[in-house]
Amino acid sequence: MPRNAESTAFRSALEVIRGVEPRVADAIGAELADQRESLKLIASENYASPATLLAMGNWFSDKYAEGTVGRRFYAGCQNVDTVEALAAEHARELFGAAHAYVQPHSGIDANLVAFWAILADRVESPALKKAQARHVNDLTEADWFALRRELGDQRMLGMSLDAGGHLTHGFRPNISGKMFDQRSYGTDPDTGLVDYDRVAEAAREFRPLVLVAGYSAYPRKINFRIMREIADSVGATFMVDMAHFAGLVAGKVFTGDFDPVPHAHIVTSTTHKSLRGPRGGLVLCGPELADQVDRGCPMVLGGPLPHVMAAKAVALAEARRPDFADYARQIVDNARALAEGLLRRGAKLVTGGTDNHLVLIDVTGYGLTGRQAEQALLDSGIVTNRNAVPQDPNGAWYTSGIRIGTPALTTRGLGTAEMDTTAELIHAVLSQTSAGVGPDGTASKAKYVLDPALADKISRQASELLTGFPLYPDVELG
Repeated sequence: MPRNAESTAFRSALEVIRGVEPRVADAIGAELADQRESLKLIASENYASPATLLAMGNWFSDKYAEGTVGRRFYAGCQNVDTVEALAAEHARELFGAAHAYVQPHSGIDANLVAFWAILADRVESPALKKAQARHVNDLTEADWFALRRELGDQRMLGMSLDAGGHLTHGFRPNISGKMFDQRSYGTDPDTGLVDYDRVAEAAREFRPLVLVAGYSAYPRKINFRIMREIADSVGATFMVDMAHFAGLVAGKVFTGDFDPVPHAHIVTSTTHKSLRGPRGGLVLCGPELADQVDRGCPMVLGGPLPHVMAAKAVALAEARRPDFADYARQIVDNARALAEGLLRRGAKLVTGGTDNHLVLIDVTGYGLTGRQAEQALLDSGIVTNRNAVPQDPNGAWYTSGIRIGTPALTTRGLGTAEMDTTAELIHAVLSQTSAGVGPDGTASKAKYVLDPALADKISRQASELLTGFPLYPDVELG
């Protein structure tokens, strides 16, 4: 029998789904089983609360709601207005921001909204004023052509990919790289740390319109006060993508110079990762950019997802509770314990440790590529992802690193003692894995050799470690 309301809700939902497409219901149940049994160490993943998950499965999914609160292009959006306003209110209060926009569907959408808000403010608005036009539709063909040219001829400076930056910060494979002329700042080749003097030098030489800070694989804090000073010195708009560490900002682990909100002109984030909400994005800014940000739909976005905004409101409300600060502190304590455990066992870590939620292992010390290490760990019940390291000789596909993070395991309740055990399991796998050879007899960057018996043993140990920390313990599916 179901033990409580949560269990009843999820079992009932699966029964309804099974009545239409049982294979989907089976896949949902299998995913829960897999997540319960695996050591999830992917730094960008977490576990949303049952309340957050349930908030996404409702009639809000049926609504079109282009526009913003109180200003929609469709009638009948009064209830959407309620949940969007609540989500924005919680975001403003949680982060101490003047304005919050909660419609972005993802992190890249949040970044695109921010980029185009900056372009609209810095390029489009002056052009309209010069042409004495109120709207782009009022421009002459010649003025519109000139504005389009100018919009496409702007510069962005952000952290390089191998130093820990993100693809959406102006890199060619991403649309942001097709929008901007982009240059990168790296990290000190000896320490792996951001060198602010070099960032300032790069900014003076390149003169970007936008200076971006933020990362997906940099295991240290960034001083946003200094970065804002650099941006101001060259007249750049300072943008911070805090998708990875938003939970640490919300939980007041990152404060003062390390809290981006007081220092940046505009801040973007996802709502999952360390924030522990639904998959989605948000944008924070001051009043000077609020009107431009609120034009995210239709400027960049399609119709908002009201059911996801409802879930964002729930998750952001959860993050405002006092226990979330305890959770955020434990994320960092666990990451440091995991790093220390790996270092004691001889692992090589980028920057030699961590100040945040993630650890980056340079697996060349084990004679492996990131792809080999990722797969060997997966065979052993440890879920990670391969990642480039600074000046990576193996490129962005095979890589030389493994990125691991503690938000998900911290949600399950694991502490520093369990992090040391986790470090032992990771080291046991990597130290017993060797590079394989390809069909032509040469060294392979993908193939690897790992004793299946050892992989099974580590998988059992990982499962045993999780036994005392059940995932969604009040949800029983059958």
